[in-house]
Formats: sequence, C-alpha cells, structure tokens
Amino acid sequence: MTHPSTDTATSALPPLIKGPHERRLGVVALVATLGGLLFGYDTGVINGALLPMTQELGLTSITEGVVTSSLLFGAALGAVTIGRLSDAWGRRRTILLLAVLFFVGTIICVSAPSFEVLVIGRVLLGLAVGGASAVVPVFLAELAPYEIRGSLSGRNEVMIVSGQLAAFVVNAIIGNVLGHVDGVWRIMLAVAALPAIALFFGMLRMPESPRWLLSKGRNEDALRVLSTIRSPERAEAEARDIRATVALEERTTTAGLGEVLRNKWLVRIVVIGIGVAVFQQLTGINSILYYGQVVLTESGFGAQAALIANIAPGIIGVVGAFVALWMMERVNRRTTFITGYALTAICHFLIGFASVSVPTDSAARPYILLILIVAFVGSMQTFLNVATWVLLSEIFPLRIRALGMGISVFCLWVTNALLSLYFPTIMGTFGITGSFFGFAAVNALALVAMIRFLPETRGRTLEAVEEGVTTGAIFTIRSRSRHR
Repeated sequence: MTHPSTDTATSALPPLIKGPHERRLGVVALVATLGGLLFGYDTGVINGALLPMTQELGLTSITEGVVTSSLLFGAALGAVTIGRLSDAWGRRRTILLLAVLFFVGTIICVSAPSFEVLVIGRVLLGLAVGGASAVVPVFLAELAPYEIRGSLSGRNEVMIVSGQLAAFVVNAIIGNVLGHVDGVWRIMLAVAALPAIALFFGMLRMPESPRWLLSKGRNEDALRVLSTIRSPERAEAEARDIRATVALEERTTTAGLGEVLRNKWLVRIVVIGIGVAVFQQLTGINSILYYGQVVLTESGFGAQAALIANIAPGIIGVVGAFVALWMMERVNRRTTFITGYALTAICHFLIGFASVSVPTDSAARPYILLILIVAFVGSMQTFLNVATWVLLSEIFPLRIRALGMGISVFCLWVTNALLSLYFPTIMGTFGITGSFFGFAAVNALALVAMIRFLPETRGRTLEAVEEGVTTGAIFTIRSRSRHR
C-alpha cells in the first residue's frame, strides 16, 4: 500500500541550484558535526585509556564500570535537559555551550588526581555528549533542504563513528609510542580538547537555525540566514513554507503522558520506540566500543597489540555507517532490522563458540575472535545503528513526538550506562564465552520482537505514518508486506 505525499508546500519550492550558498551549507554542517566527532571520541577513548587508568588509580572492576558509565548517565540527563534548553536558547548558542562543556570536562579528566574527580569530569563530558546527540541532528535537519535532509543529517552519525575510529587510532599511537610514560591515559583524553576548541570558535561564525528563528518570530533574521545557504528564490519560498508549518504546529495540541496512556495505539508505538532503543544498546556494541582492549586482551592479544587490533572494528564501523546511509532509501526498515539482529545474534554465538572451542594457547585464537568481533561491529553499524535513529524520528505522531523521542532516547542512554557499569563484572564472572552467549540470546529475542512488532515506515510520509499509528493500521502493514 502506498500513500500519496501530502507535502504540497515542498512540491512548489524552486529547485536546488549550485552556488556559493551550497558551499556555505557544507561548511556549517562540517563545523556543527564536530559535536558528533567529540561524541564519538569521548565515548571511544576510554577503550584504550582504561587499562593504564586502572593501574594508576587502582580501579576495581566496579570502579572501572563507574568511570565508564558515569559519562553515559550524564548523557541520559544531557539528552533530556539540553535538548529542551535548545528550544528556548537556540541551537547555535546551545552548541557553543556544549563546546565549553566538552573542553571543561576534558580538562578535569586530564588533571584528575583521584577516581572521584575523574567521575565528575566524565559526568560533565556525558552532559555534552547527550546534548550533542539531541541538538546537533536537529540543527542539521533544520538547516538542510528537504531533498538532501537525510544525507546531511546522516553526516553526524558518520562523524560519531569517525570520532570513535580516531580515538582507537590515537590510543594505538600514543599507547605504543608513550606506553611507558606514567599517566599516558591523560594524554589520550587530552586530545579531545582540540576539536572542542575548534567547535567553539567555528560555531561563533555559524548562523542560527532559520527554523528556530521563525518559531521565535524573527522573520528577517531567518530570511537573512536562509539567503546564505539557499538561492534567493528558494530562501523566500522556504521562509514562507516554514512560517506556515510553525503556524500549524502552534495550533497542534501536544499530548501528555496521560493522553498517551489512554490510547492503546499510542502506548504501543511508545513501547515499540523504547524496545527499538533498548535493544540497540543490548546488541553489545558498547562492550566493544568501551572495553574493546579488555576483550581483545582476554582473547589473547598483548596490551599494546590489542590497541592496534582495536582499529579494525573502528574502520568497519565507519564503512558500515556509509553503507547504512546508502541503504536508508533503498531497503525497507523491517528488512534492515531483521537482517541486523539475525547477523548480530549469529556473530555473538560464534564469538562464544570460538572462545570455548579454540585452545587458549593457540596462536590463531586472538585473530579468529578479532575477525568475528569485526563481523559483529560491521553488522551492527550497517544495519542497526543509523536505522535505529531514523526509525525513532519517524514513528511518533507529531503531538507526542517530543515525548516519545525523549522517553526512548532516555531509555537508550540508561541501558547503555547500566550495561557499561556492569560489563567488567560480567566479564570477570562469565568470561568471553558466557558474556557473548548471553548477548546472542538477547539479540535472538530482539530478532523475534522485530519480526512480531516492528511497523514499516519507508516510502510513507510522516503524515501517513501518523494516521497509521493513530488508527492502528500501521501495525498490520508488516503482516501484509510479508505476502507481497
């Protein structure tokens, strides 16, 4: 079943044309996505910094988990609070605040004399990471022409995985060159100060979101911004289009939690959103992102070799993000999710099986496990990472979009934090074999849930999706699509 587009305003817009405004838009996107780069670096750098940090500060498996997860609990809070702040304060000014938080948090972590001070710095970094996850994609989407919104917004996810790869590469270089130096982990963390400075000074020269300016009645300022990133005719037309949308949204009543709970279809779509968010974290991707060196050391690599081997999952993550962007408008969402969870479950099972079947003294053991870990990361980043964020942005009706997205993203970060807190203990108790067999079981459960409950949204306007949710029709699309 297909739905005609209801986007009558956008269909009347003048076509995009090339010119200086196109280059200006590219520069704005590049500067803003430095927030995504910092997001990726600050979440990935702990991977190589954790072992020397543990030795210097005398961390236990519990305090290792606290150091790692404190950033993520901060991110859960930042995603909820800083996203709302940007509605009142503006996207540009909020991103400037994030740059300051990234810098201050980095300095506190680098100079931390104790575990307690380190955790404070990590929480500040978490606030910045959570804020970046909420604000930067919105800023990009509000600046982008609708024709290239997906690819422009998707650059942030590419920058996130690029930041993670950069962290792995920097860790490997510093760890192998300066591994004998006391406090080498502080050098690894200090590198994040450079993009934070670049983000701050770069955003000083960037414009505010025209969509936000028009929502505040600053029509002339908005048109001035649009004129720098669009042709004159297109800027005028988009300004009229956005004003009409803002007027429509002002007449739209926002639903609260009480109204959601009284409508079984709204309850169902919020539960699906929570499930999509939580299962993405339970894939186990962050066990590799945060504790990759620990896992690879347990697999048989030496500490320095594990830092180098860590780069392989980082590379495949970046490649997977580009492939995911290509697939978004070509492959159904359900197909993407079902394929992703099937592959991650298989990879986890094979990691657990190899860890118990390949002798610990075998020279091939660490490389077999590395290949399987790379396959898992590639599967997750290609089929589940970008797709999760795209689906969450599509499935909620307008009047509960902020509420549904907020609940889902909060659950995502809390799950991420709890798993990161307890993973060192899980590894210590069950080893690689038990840990990854457990991940295999959870991913198999996610696969069943996606087959049974996930609706299809690709090729449908947001208005059509909203109608399908409020009537319950969208929940039957999955059963009809299997028989096409």
